[in-house]
Amino acid sequence: MTEFLQQLLNALSLGAIYALIALGYTMVYGVLRFINFAHSDVFMVGAVAGCLIGKHLPTGTWWGGLTCLLAAMIVCSALGMFIERFAYRPLRSSPRLNVLITAIGVSLLLEYTFQNEHVFGAAPRSFPQVFPQVVWQLRGLTLSSNQLLVIGVALVLMVALQFIVFRTKIGTAMRAVALNPRAAQLVGINPDVVVSFTFALGSALAGAGGILYALNYQSVEPLMGVMPGLKAFVAAVIGGIGNIPGAALGGLLIGTIETFVGGSQLSTYKDAIAFALLILILLFRPAGLLGRSHVEKV
Repeated sequence: MTEFLQQLLNALSLGAIYALIALGYTMVYGVLRFINFAHSDVFMVGAVAGCLIGKHLPTGTWWGGLTCLLAAMIVCSALGMFIERFAYRPLRSSPRLNVLITAIGVSLLLEYTFQNEHVFGAAPRSFPQVFPQVVWQLRGLTLSSNQLLVIGVALVLMVALQFIVFRTKIGTAMRAVALNPRAAQLVGINPDVVVSFTFALGSALAGAGGILYALNYQSVEPLMGVMPGLKAFVAAVIGGIGNIPGAALGGLLIGTIETFVGGSQLSTYKDAIAFALLILILLFRPAGLLGRSHVEKV
């Protein structure tokens, strides 16, 4: 029972990180109907920014940790808006394949730029312990303050996102643009502002996810976003791409599967099982667990 609870705690911690990244994918898709494959590298930039900023902050303090977290979110938010403005907006009326190829190009540009030794370097670096770290032993169960911090911060950010989307004017505008961009423009909504805000919000969540991931794994390098980003994308599709609660559910589901399979005799197949689940979901429920099927007229 103790081992099960330990694995469950690990699963919630990992799933919360996947959920934060998946929310960025699903928000952009909900508004623009395309997959931003550069999102996983925005996650990496958040961890890199936290690593560089954290070295100049007092270690092991809540003030230093929160400053590092907010700074990384701001950096990623600005990066997301920059990418949208100069890479995606000029192609908004182009075929979606053009935007998809551009997203892959932006992803590769970020990865190879940060591998340059004058920017960050290809070698992994240790992440500073910006938050206080405490480990408790409770009847054989190991509780780390980092894991509890990940779950708590992710929960707060998801609740804040839900509030922004469903209880604010900009959230209403986001839902209007997602439903019908032309009609939204006719009633006075500026789609450019809404799309830019969507990228900023999704990228900020990715930046927070990068900090939380680096806190748990204590290593930062330019290619660290590839596999977590791919799994978060799988989580978004499983939950229902374009559905915010679905992205959170998918992230927790992928994190749970990866953790429990990783602790079993099938540990070498943990990634394969996660992607096999994606195939099964697409076969029997193409819209995802919480998504809705839409009929397109031709």
